[in-house]
Amino acid sequence: MGSSHERMFGAALAAGAMLIALALPAIAQMTQANIVTVPGAPKIGDPPEASNMRLVGYNDLQHRSAYQPTIHHQGNRYIAYIGHHGGTEEIPKPLNPVTGQGEFSGTSIVDVTDPAHPQYLAHIPGTEGTYEAGGAQMTRVCDGKALPKGDPNKTYLLRVFGGKSHEIYDVSDPAHPLRIWQREGELTDTHKSFWECDTGIAYLVSGVPGWRVKRMTEVYDLSDPAHPVKIRDFGLPGQQPGATGPIPEQLHGMISLGPQANRIYFGYGTNKGGMMQIVDREKLLNGPKEPTPENLAFPEVGRLVMTPWNGAHTVFPMPKMPIAEFAKDKEGSARDIVMIVDEQIRNECEEPRQMAWFVDVTIGASDGGVKFPGPGGERQFLRARRPLRHPRVEREHGAGFLQEDRVSELLQCRRARRRRPRSLSSEGDRLFHSLDHRGDRQALHQSQRRGSLQDRDPDQQCRDRRSRLHLHRRSRQYRDAHSRAHRCSARRRRAAMMARRKSTGR
Repeated sequence: MGSSHERMFGAALAAGAMLIALALPAIAQMTQANIVTVPGAPKIGDPPEASNMRLVGYNDLQHRSAYQPTIHHQGNRYIAYIGHHGGTEEIPKPLNPVTGQGEFSGTSIVDVTDPAHPQYLAHIPGTEGTYEAGGAQMTRVCDGKALPKGDPNKTYLLRVFGGKSHEIYDVSDPAHPLRIWQREGELTDTHKSFWECDTGIAYLVSGVPGWRVKRMTEVYDLSDPAHPVKIRDFGLPGQQPGATGPIPEQLHGMISLGPQANRIYFGYGTNKGGMMQIVDREKLLNGPKEPTPENLAFPEVGRLVMTPWNGAHTVFPMPKMPIAEFAKDKEGSARDIVMIVDEQIRNECEEPRQMAWFVDVTIGASDGGVKFPGPGGERQFLRARRPLRHPRVEREHGAGFLQEDRVSELLQCRRARRRRPRSLSSEGDRLFHSLDHRGDRQALHQSQRRGSLQDRDPDQQCRDRRSRLHLHRRSRQYRDAHSRAHRCSARRRRAAMMARRKSTGR
């Protein structure tokens, strides 16, 4: 019994294999026929493409994944400080040939003075962890001679220590970096910070325990890199400790234009729920520090809320940009532009398309008046306005009252209104009109009995007969036909009136 089943199973497999073998050429032919190829489209194996540039040199960075590079002119050399993600499951600690040891990915220091022959100088290990859970992604570099209290003979590197802390290194000798400061206490996360070299003020993306998001802002005075002083914590209202309700999207990074421009641009959200926030630098540094909703909102100048599908990974200010199309304009030929760049995280179109956006922030850039339309701002153009009881009179003489010289004209039109509602306004084939005109007639009768309605509160007129607003479309054929019918009806009335006059001899 078992052997017969085995023979039947083997025969079925052989038949299936034969069917597959016979079907493969047909499937391949159908697939090839359905593929649409674009002439000139890149193919796997094509050489790399370049526009206005060419590859000069290359360094494999010890096979570590690179995130943020900072190129710094240091003495008579150009040094690249490159932040890395953590390692992979297969290689959590890539080999450092300089030391001969496996090290968690951190910061690579490379001499790129001769770009054709870059020289790897040193690697500063980062935290344990793979991908974004480890490494040391961010780098910023300042010369001591630029910092108000720095040593003029030294150069300083500000970097993150994974998602746990911030560190400062003396990299005056790039091949032998020396750590001089590390933030006390462990954070929940870090990311792309910003350091003003001329003032020493640093805006550190941190996850301070107690805050409702993993990334907010710590403001530090790093004018003396060996002795940092914390100024304050900052974030969006709703992110602070003790807040309730919805939590705004967390911070990604910021760019400061320094004390002269007095603006800092913050980007929230990576690939969803993005927002650009414009902050008054002076108010941020010298305003009230307690993280209350009022104090957090105090330095904000304006904000632009992106769509739920897009983030604000990087907000890059480009002040005083000349616009070629506006070159001959008397004013506004140069604009303050902010480029907002999203980050595409998922591959193969598995999330909404992320893009680059250009925002004009010229108006109010110096007086604190930056305003952006929020959701629902268009309602002011769509909102129906009251009173609607006396449309024709109000349109010509103002709103809210009747003119006595129009009373007889309105009374003469009452039959036409009974047949066809009169339009309030028209835009193309869109008509606004009132279907309830009994309020008009009541108001007119009251005016005849009690005097003019002029200067009365419109809300006191016919309160129980509120007009209703309707929006509809009428076809051109309907309008033409109605117009012809109206003209014919008028001609018949005139002919009947003339016949009566002749019969009476008048």
